[in-house]
Amino acid sequence: MAYSSSPFVLLLLLLLPFSLSAFVATAESYEYTAPPEKMTHLHFYFHEKYTSPEATAVLVAVPPGTNATFDTFGALIVIDDVLRAGPEKSSKLIGRAQGLAAQASLEGTQLLTAVNFVFTEGEYNGSTVAILGRIVPTVSPTERTIVGGSGKFRMARGYTVGNTYSFGGGYFILELDAYIIHY
Repeated sequence: MAYSSSPFVLLLLLLLPFSLSAFVATAESYEYTAPPEKMTHLHFYFHEKYTSPEATAVLVAVPPGTNATFDTFGALIVIDDVLRAGPEKSSKLIGRAQGLAAQASLEGTQLLTAVNFVFTEGEYNGSTVAILGRIVPTVSPTERTIVGGSGKFRMARGYTVGNTYSFGGGYFILELDAYIIHY
């Protein structure tokens, strides 16, 4: 049997490699250089009021059949605490500490915290630092991990060291040093 081909098929075979190249994406390779990292040390005070009126830490849930206290295992607390430049209640407001704390111990107040430090004043206004870790209000120092951030603290990591400055009378003040590595 004789083989025959039409000019159309021959033209299609000749143009096929050129038409496929229009659909194939090519990747351009280049080396990415991250901006230099910075280390920022902040020193401030975390003010929490845990009694009404005007409480900044509120117990929102406890396990069924238990007493409604901060010390109840499984208790969930929502916070919107004040960050100040100094330990005095009248010192300059620099931001808020907003997040959650869960009573994670059967023995006393030992909280697992997930908190955003939201800065509202000065050079870091609009920036945040995300903190995760354990805090025991009656023990100093307490160290927690910085797991992220935004604004001037984008891609933050590092740690905080907190020392109880004052505790009692419905008020808790924690002196904080934050060591933040960021871009």
